[in-house]
Amino acid sequence: MTTPTDVLAPQPTLARNRNFRLLWVGEGVSVLGSMTTTVIFPLIAVTQFDAGPFWMGILAGAIWLPWLVLGLFAGAWVDRSDPRRVMMRADLVAAVVVSTVPLAWAFEILTLPHLVLTALGLGCSTVFFRTAYAAFVPRVVASSDLERANARIYGTESAMQVGGPGVGGVLVQAFSAAFAIVIDVVSFLVSWACLARMRPDDLCPAPEKPDAQPMLRQVREGISIVARDPYFRFMTLLGSLGNFALTGYGALLVLFMVRDLGLAPGSVGLVLAFGSIGGLLGASVATRTSRWLGNAGALRWLQVVGGPPALLIGLAWPGTGAAMIALGSFFVGLGVVGANVVRSSFRARYTPPELLGRTMATSAVLNFGTMPLAGVIAGGLGTWIGVRETILLMAGVHALGSLAVFVGPYARGRDLPDQPMARWTSGSIATARKSNVT
Repeated sequence: MTTPTDVLAPQPTLARNRNFRLLWVGEGVSVLGSMTTTVIFPLIAVTQFDAGPFWMGILAGAIWLPWLVLGLFAGAWVDRSDPRRVMMRADLVAAVVVSTVPLAWAFEILTLPHLVLTALGLGCSTVFFRTAYAAFVPRVVASSDLERANARIYGTESAMQVGGPGVGGVLVQAFSAAFAIVIDVVSFLVSWACLARMRPDDLCPAPEKPDAQPMLRQVREGISIVARDPYFRFMTLLGSLGNFALTGYGALLVLFMVRDLGLAPGSVGLVLAFGSIGGLLGASVATRTSRWLGNAGALRWLQVVGGPPALLIGLAWPGTGAAMIALGSFFVGLGVVGANVVRSSFRARYTPPELLGRTMATSAVLNFGTMPLAGVIAGGLGTWIGVRETILLMAGVHALGSLAVFVGPYARGRDLPDQPMARWTSGSIATARKSNVT
């Protein structure tokens, strides 16, 4: 069986790693396109179809529903497949699905249900792409470079999140929504091309593929790992609560800015873009914060920074008060993205390579599975108690969840475990070596 050390040893440094550069560029372009779409779809729903809170919640939840349905099986599938090829196919599927929106717009047959179905199809491709991506990164970079690689990846994603909403809002205002959505189609094709240009011979050897095992057994193994391991279990529960709250108020945010604050599409994009700068800063400081406080300490304080400031978003008012959304989003992005960099690096080191797909997918199902529910609940609450009130309620849930880091398995101490968890032995999960976290 291939060991983690054997798998990761041959990789060059990031500066000389051609495969990493291609992965990095392709993902960055893809995120830029996707971030334009996250603004454009809600803007189309509000401005063209006069969608209310219910439809906005359905639209927000549709893209995350596939994680609940397909996530566990996607993880088992990735563990027995070539993750690069899975990602390439997912990019092509996403390009085809998203291209139906500008085509329907051109023929004047676009409807709200069409937008929801497109989000659903895009979510299906995302399940397989993101699951394969998590399993693929450790094959592209050496273990010692994982934190720096994740910092660059998340930093670039955050930078694209800064530019994407602004680009999307401006394009919708200046041209048309159909023209803006074409950018996302092109971005998926660029991502596919970057993956296709990689040199597979330069990748780390693939971990042992469990082809002989039934898929349902692999799914159960992934669930068992996440349920029994204290770090996976706590991070997954905390992530699912945070994603529920963030999706809940995010589902109504564009509606809130357009109707309650009176912002034009271009201004909506600019406010969201400015708020996303926090994510860019969070990715850039994550590695330095880990060195300073240890990765357990960094996780605690990044969660605190990214939690309570979410309440500022619901306190915004028309005019200059819209800056409260940018300010709150800045700190939320800083804390959430910074913590994601630290967590991703820890998980990649802590998980044996042959288990990465299913363990990441199990965590993702719980993390992302709450998001379609959040969209529906936020839509219902927005109709019942009001949009601003729902945003404040969801922001409060996020703030409380962020503070739960002080009662979890890394509530004290400097570092998380510094070696991989033990592998499967005799059909059961062996416990990881004792951590130096007290």
